[in-house]
Amino acid sequence: MTDLQQVLLLGGWLDPQTLIEKFGPYAFWGAVLVIFIECWLFPFLPGDSLLFLVGLLISQQETITVPLWLACVILTVSAIGSNIVGYGVGAKVGPAIFNRPDSRFFKQEHVDKTFAFFDKYGNRAIVLARFVPIVRTFITLAAGVGRMPFRRFLAYSAIGGSIWATGVTLLGYWLGQVNVLADHIDVLLLGLVALSVIPIAVEALRARSTKRDERYDEPHERGQVLDKDVADTD
Repeated sequence: MTDLQQVLLLGGWLDPQTLIEKFGPYAFWGAVLVIFIECWLFPFLPGDSLLFLVGLLISQQETITVPLWLACVILTVSAIGSNIVGYGVGAKVGPAIFNRPDSRFFKQEHVDKTFAFFDKYGNRAIVLARFVPIVRTFITLAAGVGRMPFRRFLAYSAIGGSIWATGVTLLGYWLGQVNVLADHIDVLLLGLVALSVIPIAVEALRARSTKRDERYDEPHERGQVLDKDVADTD
């Protein structure tokens, strides 16, 4: 990995291939851990691209030799379990978790985007957010803060987690068996690195070029979104 790649990928922590290599013989379980952390705590870890890479490596039967069906089950459980933890943290800590000052990894823009997403899609946001980096992390906390009925949250989380974790892993597995792609794994892995970086770069550029969504700036405005969601579930 070049010095430029090291900088762009925070020393390799945003590169799914580097993560897999760092975990060595525990590559699969390392991937499971990263997915668990990314889904509720640290939104800048590679989620989609890591799942894809796991499926790809299983198709090659080299670095990861876990059966495909078992990998999908474990990754799905990790994704859903992560949401449950995030919900619990949100319910325990309350609104204060979204009122922190901006820091290197925590930006109020991410909070505003999450609440706008929740406001637009309601309960479905728990499922749809699985495919939106950063939002999928914060929306779980938001559901806990808003005391979304846990059974309903768990149902939507299970649906979204299953579609996301299993679906993206299967996509990597199937594409890994396409001869043209299998013969150019290095190129495909470079594409995964780009996939890891592009969403973050796009969000950064968007944040610079647009104003914050003032509709969700204040705690009481966020509370209205969450209160509406709870009312819709009654």
